[in-house]
Order: sequence, then structure tokens, then C-alpha cells
Amino acid sequence: MLPGHVAYGLGAQYGLRISAETVAAWERGLAVPSEYELTALAGVLWCSPGELLTAARTLREHRVARELAVDELARLLGLTASAYLRMEEAGRWRGNERQSAVLSEVLGLTAAGVVTVSGRDEELAELLRSAVTTRWQAHVRPVAKLVPLERGFLQDVLEQLHADYQALMVSTLSWSSTGTERAGSTGDAGRGFLARITERFWQTAGVQGTSV
Repeated sequence: MLPGHVAYGLGAQYGLRISAETVAAWERGLAVPSEYELTALAGVLWCSPGELLTAARTLREHRVARELAVDELARLLGLTASAYLRMEEAGRWRGNERQSAVLSEVLGLTAAGVVTVSGRDEELAELLRSAVTTRWQAHVRPVAKLVPLERGFLQDVLEQLHADYQALMVSTLSWSSTGTERAGSTGDAGRGFLARITERFWQTAGVQGTSV
């Protein structure tokens, strides 16, 4: 089906006045359909909204992919529809640990997915960098607020990350023979570890995440 055929179907079946140029922009990722337009588009293409959102990243995209209405998802989370909708529109999930666990289950998200739809990937990365370079114990609680994993398990993960980083620093120091080489190699190794800290965190936790 060409964009013109899709546009015609949207008008004939759903009463939407969508141009072929707009459909083409959707295809190229230059524009995003509204929730109703996405549902209609799925109808015209004989598929589910979720099949059009295989790379869903936002709260809205994941909700639409599961064909859930705002009030339905809000009820499952124990939120008012307006409170949930404000978070969805802002792209910042602010639910508590229990609500995050429910969100993960209902939308089929991994723990990494919950952090991403919360718009808090960089916040997590900063906490993890601090955890491995200082006292990891002080970071268990703030990390648990972002990541819907059992707190005792998170303690083990942070302790392991901290141990890995410290071991890397010690081993790098032992490789170098001069002070200048030691400082340079240690700095490079440390920066490399910290640059990929979020990926290392998800790998250590055994959760599929994305590279940073």
C-alpha cells in the first residue's frame, strides 16, 4: 500500500483527513500519529497497534502497544487518570516502587525498560558512578527508587559493581612501571568503566538493557 492508499483508508474507514504526505512522514519517523490515528492506522493495515510500535520507548507508546486506555492503566496502578496522564505527557514516570512493579508487569517491561520510560537513564548512571567510586551502601535506597528490583538483590549488584571497579583500579596500577604510565592507564581504564556503567549494571543484574 502506498501512502495515498493508506490516507484514503483512514478517511473512508475512520473519517480522518490525513494526507499522503503525513502518512509518508509517519513512515520515515518525521512525525508521530496521535493515539487515535495510530489505532486507525493499525485498522487500515490489518494489524495491532503494538505491531507498529516494535521499538516503543515512551510510556504512551508502550501503553498503546498493549491497547490499554489511560483510565484502565491508571486504575491498575492505583492512580487517578489525570495523575497518570500528566506523567505520560511529561515523559517522567514518578510512581513508587510498588507502582513501578505493577507498571513493569502490565506493560511487559524489563527493569531497564521502566527506567527508560521514566526518562531517568542518566539519573541512574550518575548514581551508579557514585556508588562504584565511593560507598556503594549509601546508594542502595536511591537506586531502588528508580529500579523495580528487590532491594536485597540490588545490594548484591551494587556491591559486585563496586568490587569490579576497585579491582580494575588496583590491577591497572600494577600493570604500569612508571608513575606517568600508571596515572594515564588508570585514568583511561576508570573512564571506560564509568562510561559504560549502566550497561554493566544491567549485565550484572542479568537484565536486558541498552548501551550508554
